[in-house]
Amino acid sequence: MDSPLVVILMGSKADLAHCQKIAEAAQGFGLETALRIGSAHKTPEHVLGLLRQYEADPRPKVYITVAGRSNALSGFTDGLVQAPVIACPPPSESFGGADIYSSLRMPSGIAPALVLDPANAALLAAKILGLSQPQVQAKVAQFQQQQAAKILSDDQSLITDNE
Repeated sequence: MDSPLVVILMGSKADLAHCQKIAEAAQGFGLETALRIGSAHKTPEHVLGLLRQYEADPRPKVYITVAGRSNALSGFTDGLVQAPVIACPPPSESFGGADIYSSLRMPSGIAPALVLDPANAALLAAKILGLSQPQVQAKVAQFQQQQAAKILSDDQSLITDNE
């Protein structure tokens, strides 16, 4: 079976560094990634074509959308695809950070998840895809065990240092 796919769709090339962090984390879970650029505002027909292309791919997939300011990309994508959509807008100080609200509020029937940290967006994609992909689920479990082991090790070092 082909590898599950995470389609990372960014609104502009300015978002590339943020998207590369998502891709790197997703690849760590054994997920194939595709990075694409398309704007719901400026190139809606292009985005529509991309979504049709990826929706025709029978592999399990999750879309991660990366757009700031007015995040129409996440809602536009979610309204057109059957697969889960995760909005992961780039960090922004514009408008005192208020542009995040365009990712928080969506019209009824449009429900992308919102995860601000790139690695956590990839983790959520892996958890979703792991529901039907045992090899991905195993990598998520291994990641969680490593996270827990680090906490326990850190705790043990405090106890040892204070004795």
